[in-house]
Amino acid sequence: MNNHVTPEVRSLCDEVARFLRKEVDPRSRQIEEEDAIPDELMKLAREMGLFGLTIPEEYGGSGLTLAGKCAIEEEMGKTNYGFATVIGNHTGISTAGIVALGSEAQKKKYLPKMASGEWVGTFSLTEPQAGSSPADMRTMAVKKGDRYILNGEKIYITNANIANVFTVMAITDKSKGIKGISAFIVERNFKGFSVGKNELKMGMHGCSTAPLAFTDCEVPAENLLGGEGLGYIQAMKTLTAGRVTVSARCCGMMDHLINRCVDYMKVRTQGGKKLAEHQGLQWMLADMSVQRDAARGLTYRAIDALMRGERGTMEASVAKLYSTEALGKVVDCAVQIHGGMGYMREAGIETTYRDARIVRIYEGSSEIQRNIIGGLLLKD
Repeated sequence: MNNHVTPEVRSLCDEVARFLRKEVDPRSRQIEEEDAIPDELMKLAREMGLFGLTIPEEYGGSGLTLAGKCAIEEEMGKTNYGFATVIGNHTGISTAGIVALGSEAQKKKYLPKMASGEWVGTFSLTEPQAGSSPADMRTMAVKKGDRYILNGEKIYITNANIANVFTVMAITDKSKGIKGISAFIVERNFKGFSVGKNELKMGMHGCSTAPLAFTDCEVPAENLLGGEGLGYIQAMKTLTAGRVTVSARCCGMMDHLINRCVDYMKVRTQGGKKLAEHQGLQWMLADMSVQRDAARGLTYRAIDALMRGERGTMEASVAKLYSTEALGKVVDCAVQIHGGMGYMREAGIETTYRDARIVRIYEGSSEIQRNIIGGLLLKD
């Protein structure tokens, strides 16, 4: 059990679950086919307060801790993945930097509008030559008077097409390597800044992903987030927490898939008996459950570490690696159990199959997690 979740947060989870069943699930096929979240649903999400889940109460949010955020993510894992990502990205890595490093003036300017959902946020780190290796970043920020001039590009930026506030990483001192990376708050209408077209993706439909371009982009000096050189440090802290929330969502997705399989196995007949009576499928279902439970245990261990104030790098990477790999196996089994129906869009299982593939790539790929885990084990 996630022991850090209060009764109030559990009540909120129940409320969110009802909202997802009533408002999001019936629109899931529309989201999938149109590759966009309906305006009406975005409005309902704002009214529900979903955009302010992790923003402190004094700025209009709910002030959820990491544990509370993960509890919500488990519920989000049971609904449309694109919708869950729009909300999860905004309430996670896209607001974490401003909450952690923002000046009081920055918080007062941005957080209330982000909490209400009037302004959507996004986190901008990845570049064509610097995905899992921030040290290869090329976007530069040069201070000129009361402004920084940014030049460079970012790719695969989640929520880019609907975002108003961009937390952008750029190099302010190349001689310092990763310690020379700083963070900036960039507004959509800043001169020299542009957002590209929404990329067509394998899954995660409904959540936009687009490239960004900075051409002599003028950013006021007061939009530096924290001091110079703090960008990479904050990015790593943000990604550590983000990996745990991804793990939590994977657990919710596995819950949903297992429940779907149980329901289907009880009614589908094959060879004169219900699928639930076939021992081979029972074993498959049992393995799915064990993988889900193990993933949840590792996720909660990581939550415990971070909530105690520990660095939690190892725990977060282990949870992210195992949970995402486990989800891949569970969703593959879900398709197999449903047979031909699992391959058809009508059942929605194949949609989850495509959505699930991204979790082994973003927020640090499985290979990167193995590098982190191995490096920490070998460290003196």
